[in-house]
Amino acid sequence: MNRPPKRPEWVPPGGGEGFASFVLHGVQGGHDGLPGPGRGRAPVRRGRPGVAELAEGIRAGNRTRLAQAITLVESNAPAHQAEAQQLLAALMDRTGGALRIGVTGVPGAGKSTTIDVLGSMLCAQGHKVAVLAVDPSSTVTKGSILGDKTRMERLARCPNAFIRPSPTGGCLGGVARKSRETLLLCEAFGFDVILLETVGVGQSEVTVRSMVDFFLLVLIAGAGDELQGIKKGVIELADAIVINKADGDNVRRARLAKAEYNRVLGFLQPCTEGWQVKAYTASAHTGAGIPEIWEVIQQFRAATTASGVFQRRRQQQNLDWLHSLLDEALRQRFLADTAVQARLRDISAAVARGEIPPVRAVEALLEGWGR
Repeated sequence: MNRPPKRPEWVPPGGGEGFASFVLHGVQGGHDGLPGPGRGRAPVRRGRPGVAELAEGIRAGNRTRLAQAITLVESNAPAHQAEAQQLLAALMDRTGGALRIGVTGVPGAGKSTTIDVLGSMLCAQGHKVAVLAVDPSSTVTKGSILGDKTRMERLARCPNAFIRPSPTGGCLGGVARKSRETLLLCEAFGFDVILLETVGVGQSEVTVRSMVDFFLLVLIAGAGDELQGIKKGVIELADAIVINKADGDNVRRARLAKAEYNRVLGFLQPCTEGWQVKAYTASAHTGAGIPEIWEVIQQFRAATTASGVFQRRRQQQNLDWLHSLLDEALRQRFLADTAVQARLRDISAAVARGEIPPVRAVEALLEGWGR
């Protein structure tokens, strides 16, 4: 039986035919004419996988389970955090086998494009590559664009590659708050090369140094004065410097910048014991110089492994992680104390009125905590 189409309830009385929207009657049965809940098989309801299911899926190479596990560790819910720690504990025996490479640089230097070319080359050689791209979070809306993956078109099509953008979430140092945990999950999955791309905000990206084996700094010629090269900051933490976009009319400027940085590096103490930091030129657009950068990274791993520096750095990274988690746990426990919360309101109001300095306010809060 043909029934007239039902007019939406928001159409005003006497709206006439000027309103072109109608609510049509659905098909009989379920979606697209398939049997509904009362006929045939009941619809499948999928819940959130548990810790055991996530661990089993990661061991089996299930990318969906890996993505779900990363979402779990990034969650701020206390229940999710407890499950995340259980998951990491179950997978710790499978971690530690990947080469961890940090990639940082000034905005517009071509970090994502460099990773795209390098990662695609490594996939072609049989490597399994994971990219953890950190995107800055807005201080106003708290949101992130998470658009780094769009600049890795070739790598995104590689079956051996996995790209995961994550927001900083207010975490300083150019990395996300849960980057360490995400890195371990990718290692447990079986990726043998992990590229961690930082935000790219200048000289403050130093946290990533305590998370990776090799630290690559991507720069461009003419980005600033030569004094930037000797400032204490991200440059003295790098294991190699790449002057990117060395193509077309920019080749000469890139070579001059390379020579200048090599002169500057002679006055800086290397961050890695026994390793001489050098500057190189490359072009992510043409691919020139990218194989040479990978060769430098391999030489670095061989040299530091033979000297024991590689293993000592990994041990120090675990200690840095311990102290970072300890700081976070103490802060959370302190602010969760009901007595602290009650005193904090009054002290905050006094600080806002200018009655007591912030330093004295902190001392007063700490003096009363735990008594």
